[in-house]
Amino acid sequence: MQTTPKSIFITGASSGIGAALSVAYASPGVHLALVGRDDRRLSDAAARCQARGADASALVLNVADQAAMASAITAVDHKYPLDLVIANAGIAKSQEDSAFARQLVSTNILGVLNTVEPAVDAMLSRRHGHIAIMSSLAAFRAFGGPPGYTASKAWARLYGEALRGRLASKGIAVSVICPGFVLTPMTSAAGKDGMSAEDAAEAVKSGIERNLARISFPRGMAGSTWLSNMLPSWWTDRKIKRKWQMSRRH
Repeated sequence: MQTTPKSIFITGASSGIGAALSVAYASPGVHLALVGRDDRRLSDAAARCQARGADASALVLNVADQAAMASAITAVDHKYPLDLVIANAGIAKSQEDSAFARQLVSTNILGVLNTVEPAVDAMLSRRHGHIAIMSSLAAFRAFGGPPGYTASKAWARLYGEALRGRLASKGIAVSVICPGFVLTPMTSAAGKDGMSAEDAAEAVKSGIERNLARISFPRGMAGSTWLSNMLPSWWTDRKIKRKWQMSRRH
């Protein structure tokens, strides 16, 4: 049975979807542990949550630091037993080089492990809790996007879906979040239209409340991505080639 979470741990909470989720969950009686690397922005996010009546703490951490993450999660859980942990932190850029590809592994893959593993350990003793892992619609079909980013999000999706099956009988729910294009500081340079971080946060919150295995949005983009993933590779490869030919002309 799903209950309203009162103790929530969110990574990547200083901006974008993470900050919007923090505010969406903020209310009297809720404790929020917000993790990010930018002290100023993280403090601003915590202040917005406190203005809504929540007890919010800002934890300046790098999710790639395994020991620091384990220590932080254990400390928060000891004081406020965790109901919900959202592994949201991630990095991306359109032009990847070898060095950035390795940063992607540290943040988007190892950062998820460093968040999820100690959280699961804490929740197992109570047989209660919910883990949400941020993936992407790009995890289904990359369409020529940044290879390191899309591969890291595919890993996050499959890891979360496998974990859901493994933990279901132990009282722990797992949801994988697969957004399409959302307007955040990380994506602003792309110059595309997309849904707001606030709308994305409401979609995530609703999906978690319903214990959905996969929370995908916007609906139209999610549907077209699913369809494209079902089509034969020769057809989608042709579309990808045409897309990149057109982009080079502009």
